[in-house]
Order: sequence, then structure tokens, then C-alpha cells
Amino acid sequence: MSTKIPIGPFHIGLEEPIYFKIDLEGETVKDVDMINGFVHRGIEYLAMQKNFFQNLILTERVCSLCSNNHPFTYVMAVEKIAGIEVSKRANYLRVVADEVKRIASHMFNLSMLAHLVGFHSLMTQTMEAREIMQDIKESIWGNRMDMSANTLGGVKYDLDEGQIEYILRRLDELEPQVDELMDIYFNHKIVKARTVGVGVLPKEDALRLGVTGPTARGSGVNNDIRAKAPYAAYDELKVNVMLEESGDVHARTKVRWREIKESIRLVREAVTNLPEGPYVLDKRPHIPAGEAVTRTEAPRGELIYYLKADGRQKPERMRWRVPTYMNWEALRVMIPGNKLSDVAVIFNSIDPCISCTER
Repeated sequence: MSTKIPIGPFHIGLEEPIYFKIDLEGETVKDVDMINGFVHRGIEYLAMQKNFFQNLILTERVCSLCSNNHPFTYVMAVEKIAGIEVSKRANYLRVVADEVKRIASHMFNLSMLAHLVGFHSLMTQTMEAREIMQDIKESIWGNRMDMSANTLGGVKYDLDEGQIEYILRRLDELEPQVDELMDIYFNHKIVKARTVGVGVLPKEDALRLGVTGPTARGSGVNNDIRAKAPYAAYDELKVNVMLEESGDVHARTKVRWREIKESIRLVREAVTNLPEGPYVLDKRPHIPAGEAVTRTEAPRGELIYYLKADGRQKPERMRWRVPTYMNWEALRVMIPGNKLSDVAVIFNSIDPCISCTER
């Protein structure tokens, strides 16, 4: 018997408001339609009312979980227009902040997966391990979410020997917990029963839809911007791209855990090989007329900023394209053919950020 079921826009299984119209045949999803627009804030327009320095604060508030990537990509665009060369030390410090944020973001998404499959002790264990990264953020940057690490011409923070020793000690504490959690997420029967063969996105569809981030890499598409078009210090630190081939929720889970291990390595390498030199310019730069496009690898995938300046101290135009915008359409491939109870699990597997997308 055919049935139409609504999920959302506000639902316990959804992190953010979105409305699914589900066509069911028995318990199996035959078709899905998705409607968004519930959290539009006009933030992109607001950015053009602020000066270039005020937008450092505003762009960090586009999204909480990948909040570092927005100002990071934004300052790269401003610096490109102004012809600013950032010091080597600042570029290493930018990588440290970004990878710390990536670990925390991935672990939050994975804990939500444990919650959605009903493995609540695993969710608790994952969130407890993630607290180590929250402690690092609070100790080094003074905030558990918005780190305010980036500024025009460099970064707002430096690391001394004591802080580097603290970061390394906390990563040594985190890594064995990550190894233990990986074994559970990869092999436990509860997780495998709800993720293996669920929400499959074949490689050809991933390429056709242009999906990004772990959503793409779980389907075997190597498009990590840190490796494909290195920026900051990634050309020296060399990112190992994590790929899986099965394209299901389990594959995207494995990609995120392996990227956490790689981020731990990158942070260790960056802080132990931190170059000498200044970490920020001595004076505020003037931003001339011009336009630029920059991109970074946010936790959810490729983040693109377009900026146009006309010589005044406010952007004439600024736009950003976030990973969820590209990954969203893949849900129309992933969800049909699965059970109704799998919809929230599949939705979580693209690590959606609706607030980012409805700019």
C-alpha cells in the first residue's frame, strides 16, 4: 500500500530544520522530496554592510561546526585581492586551527550517527573523547566553538613551547581512544546492521552530482582540496586522502574516522615543525579594487568564497558556496529503496549544515 509520510521540518532525528516528503510502499521509500528555507538569515547580504575586518567576526558565525573554515577562506580571498603574502609561521598556525576544528566536527557527526542507530553508550563515549578537542580549543583559543584564529595577513594567536607540549600531550591521550572507537564503528554488529549497504551513492552518481568532502570520498572520488589544490601549509605537510569504494553510510563513516587520524598527524607535524617568524602583519592592509575566488576543504567538503572589492573598505559583493549545497541532491539517490527508519541515518551521513546553505 502506498503512503505519504512527512518528516520535519522540526524532528528529533534532524539536527536542523528541513522538510522531507516521503512516498512509501510498505516500509520502503519509493521517492523523496525535500524542502528547505526554514533558517534563512540574510547573512550574505549583511556581509556587504560590514567592513573587511568586521566580516572576520560575521563569517565565523555562518556555521558553528566548521566556523574556522569560513573566515579562513574569506581572508584568503581578501589577501588575494590585496596581494598579501602570509608568513610561513602563520600558514602553519592556520593549518593547526583548521585540523583541530576538523577532528571536533567529524567526531560530533559520528556521535550523532551512534545516536541515530540507537547505540547511545557509543554516542556518549564518542562525545567524551571529543571533549579533549574542546579542551584544546578552550585552552589555546579561549572558546570551545568560535576560535577567532584568522585575521587579514596572518593569525591572531601564537604557540609557545608550553602550549605545543600541551597540544601534543592531549593528542597522545586522544589517539588510543580514537583507535578503540574506530574498531567499534567499523566492526560492531549494531553499527554495521544500520550502515552497511544503506544509503548507497555509486561513484558515477557522485561524479555526476559533483558531491564533495567525505560524501564524495566514501564513493571513491578523490577531491580533497588540501591535496588537489594545496593552500596555507598543506603543500609542505602533504595530506593523505582517505577513500572508500562502497558508497554507503558505513563507507562515509570510515572516511571520517580515518580523516580524524590523518588530522591528528597533521597537527602533530605542524606544531613540531613550526617555522620561526612573524604570525601577522605589523599594520592593517588597504584593500584595493579587485575580485578573487578561493576554496578550502571544510569538514563537510569544498567551501568556495567569491569576493569583489571596489576600493572602499566594504565588499561590493561576496558569495559563498558550501558543501551541503552540492551534497544535498545526492539524497535523492541515497534515500529511495531504503527503509523509512534509515532516512535520518542517511541524512546525517552527508553531515548536513542547513544554516550554511541558507545563507
